[in-house]
Amino acid sequence: MRRRPPSPAPVPFSPMAARAHRAGLGLTPEQVAEGMAAHGVRLLPGHVIGWETGEIRPSEEEFIALARALWCPPAQLMGARPTTLRDFRVARELTQEQAARRIGVTQQAYEKAELSGKWTGDEEQSYALAHVLGLSLRALLYVTHRQDDLDQRLRQCVDGRWQAQLKAISRLVPVPRDVLSAALTELQNEYLVPMHWGSSPSPAEQQPSKPLAQRFWELLAQHHTDIPV
Repeated sequence: MRRRPPSPAPVPFSPMAARAHRAGLGLTPEQVAEGMAAHGVRLLPGHVIGWETGEIRPSEEEFIALARALWCPPAQLMGARPTTLRDFRVARELTQEQAARRIGVTQQAYEKAELSGKWTGDEEQSYALAHVLGLSLRALLYVTHRQDDLDQRLRQCVDGRWQAQLKAISRLVPVPRDVLSAALTELQNEYLVPMHWGSSPSPAEQQPSKPLAQRFWELLAQHHTDIPV
């Protein structure tokens, strides 16, 4: 017997925000339902009331149509900041098929990434993922659960040759190689402690107190990149 794939969690939704936006526009539930119908979703005004009271929750398609009917960005109806690939996708009013096509991966591969939270795309696809979903570089690492991988590779950059980690890090942080190289060079120079036989490092040779990842993001932000850090 084949196991059914896990169902995605409901879209984050704030009944209070939906009610506030409707009231602010001076619309009735009937008018909101009519507005949603114009966007391809037909339902009864009772659904709108049910969402506002928290008795039921909208599906992805309903959620996007509701945001359009209320003339507001979908993220404003979530009641919280997006935290997953699916959340960011819905906030951009995209279906899985649309997101996959724009990123350059199959829909099956993208669906798997949303369900598992793991991203295996190459550098170009990771770059497209960030742009399509409006992710900053840090958010990209967070929603794909790859911060630990970056932390380990940054430590290896400091302890050894950063050039050996350049390709792998560029898959995690899709920025131009020259920008990444400059940031990693500075990071290694700051954190590498010269060793002298029979002596301890001087105060000037002590490693910076900031965590590697934090300093890495700061250095990266100092260089030009079209993806926000």
